[in-house]
Amino acid sequence: MTTTDQPSSLHGLTIGFIGLGLMGKPMARNLFSAGADVVVHNRSRGAVDELIRDGMRSALSPAAVADEADIVILMLSDTPAVQAVMTQERGLLGNLQHGALVIDMGTTDTLTTRELAVQVEARGASYIDAPVSGGTLGAQRGELVIMAGGNTASLLRAGPIFDVLGKQTTHEGEVGAGQVAKAANQIIVGLTIGAVSEALALANKAGVDPARVRDALAGGFADSRILELHGKRMVDHSFDPGGKCTTQRKDLDQALSLAAALGMDLPATALSRDLYDRLITEGHGELDHAALIKAIDPDWS
Repeated sequence: MTTTDQPSSLHGLTIGFIGLGLMGKPMARNLFSAGADVVVHNRSRGAVDELIRDGMRSALSPAAVADEADIVILMLSDTPAVQAVMTQERGLLGNLQHGALVIDMGTTDTLTTRELAVQVEARGASYIDAPVSGGTLGAQRGELVIMAGGNTASLLRAGPIFDVLGKQTTHEGEVGAGQVAKAANQIIVGLTIGAVSEALALANKAGVDPARVRDALAGGFADSRILELHGKRMVDHSFDPGGKCTTQRKDLDQALSLAAALGMDLPATALSRDLYDRLITEGHGELDHAALIKAIDPDWS
């Protein structure tokens, strides 16, 4: 399943959107720009007020979102946040309409995803896990890569929404498969950021301009999107978050938990997670995950 080149019109759809952080806010804006009636909810009020000024409507609780919309998108920070929004008092689960569709587009624990899907389906509703890759820039441009798990009918129903939010959607399999694909994605992202960090830090310590080394590697066998974007952040010493260190650490830890449940050992992933732990301990958790270079070279300013 892939998206079309032109964004779909969402006129006539009411979409609930819960979670208005770095990714969620631009995603909600793109849905609204495509014609949807968007009902938003967020733990902190500032982002809600901003989107109300844009013309969206607000709901005071996840339950109130479910009262307003039969399609609800979650873009939350972590698994406990998803569980709370779904199951807490005035949570989403208790007020889901029969036939509703819940789409979790955050990065959530796979086993928890499957458990929540069972609870949603017991209420006569459907569940898709559709985590994304592309960072804040992809969210702003509507060019996210979407990895979706769920039944075919639910994916077809969500298709016009995904066409607005992303440039590519892949149906990975049943519920939970999207989160497995995202775990794989985050392993590759995390380890590649580590490789670029070590390479550029080594060049710098050896007295060679890391910016020139990055230029030399571009187009060669070591080239990658990580070298292009995150490598530039490293050489520019610019770590405003597109994806935070805390988020990358959380994603790696979830991949390790899934591996442990399957009886697997992922030693390089564990090392990467531990390096992010070091960064967070040193107070860098809110920086972009390219700041991993600071764990390799503490003098990197």
